[in-house]
Amino acid sequence: MNKLLIILSGIVTLAACTTLPTSSENLVRGDGYFKDGQYEKALKAYNRAIALNPESLEAYASRGSAHYFLGHYSLAQADFEHVLQQNPYSADSYSAYASTLAAQGDYQNALKIIEMAIQLQPNDPKNLFSRAGIYFMLGKLQEAVEDYSTVLSVYPAVEVYNARGATYLYMDKKDLAEQDFEKAKQPGMPATLGVYNMYK
Repeated sequence: MNKLLIILSGIVTLAACTTLPTSSENLVRGDGYFKDGQYEKALKAYNRAIALNPESLEAYASRGSAHYFLGHYSLAQADFEHVLQQNPYSADSYSAYASTLAAQGDYQNALKIIEMAIQLQPNDPKNLFSRAGIYFMLGKLQEAVEDYSTVLSVYPAVEVYNARGATYLYMDKKDLAEQDFEKAKQPGMPATLGVYNMYK
């Protein structure tokens, strides 16, 4: 009788375990919520993923992104720092970390961190676009224009033309600014650089 109870107990326990979501399943669920803009739900899913697998750097990076979009910049920073301590070759984490620092107004350190992302992925237009934005906030307008121009030479997009146009306005180059704003209105122009990433 005791043997039968032990076997039945084992079967029930096994069945219960198979219905619990794994870390990977929580990560996928969180990504779905994140893409839908449901950052609070995404955060909860990422927290569960980390609880189930504290070694998952992808879960920490994803949770950092959710924190960022919720305005929890210090928590986002901690997650990205954790990822980079474990994997100092994660260009995307450097880029996200730089954005978090910039959002907190720490542009000098944001510039240093985005430079690390660019060293790892020199041809990623998102990193050059981010660096241009940081240059703009630091008042390094010519450097910002150079980065925006490099991006536009390969990946023309509305957001980049508008950003360079705004930079030209601050440089009191109204004609060049107007040209960029007009180019941004061209039909069929991708709105963001993210469109190009879909084709990689």
